Formats: sequence, structure tokens, C-alpha cells
Amino acid sequence: MTNGGQRIATASGVMLADPAGLGNALQSDARALFDPDFWAARGELNAVDSGRGAAWFIGPASNQWVLRHYRRGGLIAGISKDRYVWSGERRVRAFAEWRLLEQLAKAGLPVPKPIAAWYRRAGLTYSCDLIIQRIADAQSLSAVLRSIALTQASWNAVGAMIAKFHHAGVDHADLNAHNILLDAAQRVSVIDFDRGRMRSPGSWRLRNLRRLHRSLLKISRALPPGRITPQAWDELMAGYLAFP
Repeated sequence: MTNGGQRIATASGVMLADPAGLGNALQSDARALFDPDFWAARGELNAVDSGRGAAWFIGPASNQWVLRHYRRGGLIAGISKDRYVWSGERRVRAFAEWRLLEQLAKAGLPVPKPIAAWYRRAGLTYSCDLIIQRIADAQSLSAVLRSIALTQASWNAVGAMIAKFHHAGVDHADLNAHNILLDAAQRVSVIDFDRGRMRSPGSWRLRNLRRLHRSLLKISRALPPGRITPQAWDELMAGYLAFP
């Protein structure tokens, strides 16, 4: 066991898993667990709108997971869409995110529970995948805003939750309107901690907020008028600043 996860060598790579979370699926070949075609053949695969990353809801509707295949962005994606330079197992991106999610979940922060991560090495490069628990009845902030306008209380709650993560020392590398979730009761959670890390207080907090603000301005162009306003941002920041 490593940091709460079990390291499992497979025929084509290495898996880090929560045996209790995987349950009977632990008996399956790792290649199958991380293969969308395997889940499609079972009728248990649905695509997720997740930007450049390939992601799917997998498993039965009563207990779904999210499978994400790590993809590169920017100019380097033209050279390699999903392979990363090998610099040791502890630096594998899926493993790093798995460990961070486990740490945050144990601290009581609203993040998805990590189920399993897997990498396949080929010489000096590797590719990797992550399986997490799907947060029930939750939609991204961007999706919610396409349907309804948020109340002041909801904007306050989003700001307060960001502050809670910041006070815990969590630097989210890509805080945006797609990575903040709201459920039917307007409870806030956060996903996608690739390249995230724990840090001492610093200017990174302001950088997170600026990244989110840019994201909201970007998506506002395709939303009905009044969904994202300067007042909405003020309400978010009021919740952020009021956090104890």
C-alpha cells in the first residue's frame, strides 16, 4: 500500500488503486478497466464534455465512475497527444492526482473519491488514465449557468468553497467554470486536480481567482444576458472574503 493506495503491477503497466473502491472490478485486467471499448460493450459508457481531455462516465447508473485519459494541450499536442516524458513513477500525472485527491478527501474537502490510476510506459515516455467516483446529481458551473441564473447565495457559496480550498493550501492549476460543480441543492465541489498541489499562502491564490474570472467572462458570451454580471463576481468574492 502506498499513501492509502495499493500498487499493482500489470502485464502492460502499473496501477494505483483503492481496493475497497474497485470492489469486484479489482479482479478485472487493468487494460480492460481503462478501455472505453470494454465499458461500451457492457452498455456502460457515456461521453463527458471535458475540454481537451477524453473522459467518460462508466459503470452502472446507480454507481458511476469517471474515466479520464490524460491528453496534452497547446502546441506540444501537435507532437504527442497523450504521451509524457518519463521522470519516475512518483511523477506520473495520474498517480500524483490520485494521491492529491485522496489527501483532500481525507481532509473533508468536496472532491471526487479516487478509485484507480494506471500508466503504461514505453521507453522514455508514458501515457496514463484516472478513474474517480462520479459526484452524484452534480453539473459543472458552466452547464448550470446555461439553464438558470444563480442566486446571490449560490455565488456566495462558490466563493466560500474556493476560499476553503485556499485556506487548506490547495493550488488548483486550472480553476475554471467547468471544474466547479453544483448539485441540486447548490452544494459546491471541485474536480480536475491535474498538476494541482499543496502550497503555503501566496500569489497563486490570486492567480486561481483571475483564471476563474477569465473563464466566466469567456463562457458568458454564449449565455443569455444577465447570467454572469459584475455583480455576480462581486457576490462570489463576498463569499470568498467572508470565509472564516
